Amino acid sequence: MEFGLAYPARPDAWKDLVIAEENGFTQTWFYDSQMLYSDVYVCMAMAAERTKRMKLATGVAIPSNRIEPVTAHSIATINQIAPGRAVLGIGTGFTGRNTMGLPPVPLKRLREYVETVRKLLRGEEVLYRDGERERWIRFLHPHHGYINLQDPIHIHIAADGPKALELAGEIGDGWMTVLADAPRFKEKFAAVKRGAARAGRSAEGMPTAMLTTGCVLRDGESAVSPRVIGRVGPFAVVFLHALWEQSAVSDGLPAPLLDLWKRYRDEYVAKSSTPADRRYLEMHEGHLIYMRPGEEKFIDETLVRSMTLTGRPDEIIARLKALEAAGLKQIAIQVVNNGREMIEEFSREVIAKY
Repeated sequence: MEFGLAYPARPDAWKDLVIAEENGFTQTWFYDSQMLYSDVYVCMAMAAERTKRMKLATGVAIPSNRIEPVTAHSIATINQIAPGRAVLGIGTGFTGRNTMGLPPVPLKRLREYVETVRKLLRGEEVLYRDGERERWIRFLHPHHGYINLQDPIHIHIAADGPKALELAGEIGDGWMTVLADAPRFKEKFAAVKRGAARAGRSAEGMPTAMLTTGCVLRDGESAVSPRVIGRVGPFAVVFLHALWEQSAVSDGLPAPLLDLWKRYRDEYVAKSSTPADRRYLEMHEGHLIYMRPGEEKFIDETLVRSMTLTGRPDEIIARLKALEAAGLKQIAIQVVNNGREMIEEFSREVIAKY
């Protein structure tokens, strides 16, 4: 099992990554959500200059936000700064789309986008469409120190819905998903494998990553102690936001969480003063950074235990062992508040004992 980190992209993330690199973490995913966080490639570039071994990945880029040659040259620029350490995560969009009141990008468009970006990263000429125009394009200065196409840049697909999972198996160099228990992960991975088989590939050795956050419980501490809720609450509550958005991120949630969602909807969302046609502007405020006033009362033990990697060290390790047996190769822990404490805690209590 590899251990990674995840960040709402911000320029000073590198300060934590320097510590993480020395504490057993091998990769960092930077969220790309333009209405919420900093520019993802600026943050990755700053981290690339200050780290030595850690892989740096978008988590994830969205086809509608940048045209294919821009995404390709941006990740290839990171690859120039950190040769062989750049990874391009791509998905149909969650908050990068939802915060503008837009639905996910269609899978057909995702497929086309990945195909074009991949060819550009291989140094090939591709036929690019701009409206009704079609023009052949390629990078003109791939060997002059501006970008790095020599070290391969792998493309990982973020997927949770049934069709997206199969597409990830069909076109992805890797697959990323959100936290699930081992049976649910195995079910998702089976869909990825079906897509791979349809394309004449095998997904058995495919890099797989799972995004979550977590907290190692101290003696006498429960999953809903104030410190724990402060640590994992901003991440856990996102699944209630995802249910409001009817996002695939919330697919397969257990019944108790659906009951919690109904309470959240009736007692919290229904009291919103934001007009219905602009409510998406309110629902994602604080997304993965902080909870809005009143949301903390919906953070119960079921939500924390189900949606985050929280527990005693032996409990966390047992969950990870089960996921590893089901095919998971990397767990990515999102940093929420006090990054150094979180990183050192997981390193000492989980990674060192794994």
